[in-house]
Amino acid sequence: MTGYAKVQSTFGDKKLNIEIKTLNSKQLDLIVKVPAAYRSHELDIRAMLGVLERGKVECILSEENTAVNNASFNRDLLVARYNALTDVANDLHVTHAAIFDTVAAMSDIWNSAGTDEVGDEEWQQTAAALQRAIDLCDQFRAHEGSVLEVDFHKHVNLIEEKLRQIPALEGERIDTAKERIKQYMANAAIKEVDDNRFEQELIYYLEKLDITEEKVRLQKHIDYFRQTMATEPSCGKKLGFVAQEMGREINTTGSKANHAGIQKLVVEMKDELEKIKEQLGNVL
Repeated sequence: MTGYAKVQSTFGDKKLNIEIKTLNSKQLDLIVKVPAAYRSHELDIRAMLGVLERGKVECILSEENTAVNNASFNRDLLVARYNALTDVANDLHVTHAAIFDTVAAMSDIWNSAGTDEVGDEEWQQTAAALQRAIDLCDQFRAHEGSVLEVDFHKHVNLIEEKLRQIPALEGERIDTAKERIKQYMANAAIKEVDDNRFEQELIYYLEKLDITEEKVRLQKHIDYFRQTMATEPSCGKKLGFVAQEMGREINTTGSKANHAGIQKLVVEMKDELEKIKEQLGNVL
């Protein structure tokens, strides 16, 4: 599910920006970008982000030093890089007027006056800020989830409404089947018919067209879909399985329908189910 959060934290002369962005994905795919001083805590950061469960999650930590006098640079590294790039420029006979500016802009040339790694106190404050960002991102996704829940209920209700319209058409379907069999017999010039055998054949034929079980199972799947949404957290995959079973019963109903009106309802149910499936990929 999509989500976004941004939190700032200040520790001494350092300002830390924490930004989390999430996009839809079937698995949890973490992308973590942190300053060099925080690399020893990258596994801790990934563990904290694991509560987001699914999605492509990008977490960026960036720091700013608010103390101007704290800035320093690695003179030896600057000189070494400048000389190396100048030698290459001379060999290639190209101008190297901008080489100094390029080297001076390299981030690792400049260092803060602090230590290479954050201390325990700073990390505890950073972890608290990261947790706030995770909570905000989760709230963002929860809001999206509530919107999707309303949408799911709408489509499931429409499927149920069309399911309830089927029984009114079934009587007509049976009468049509009886007339069709009688017409076949008339066309075949069959004058004498054993009534008992005719009834047996008719019952056999109608049993093959019976969709009572499919209707009952589809209704149970609809009820279970609603129950799962209402009672289970992180139910996206389970809802996907239930939707798959709903589709199986709808398809079987369509194959047995043998009636234009019922087949039309089946097509409409399939359309509503596809709208549900399209959104299920966004649900945790």
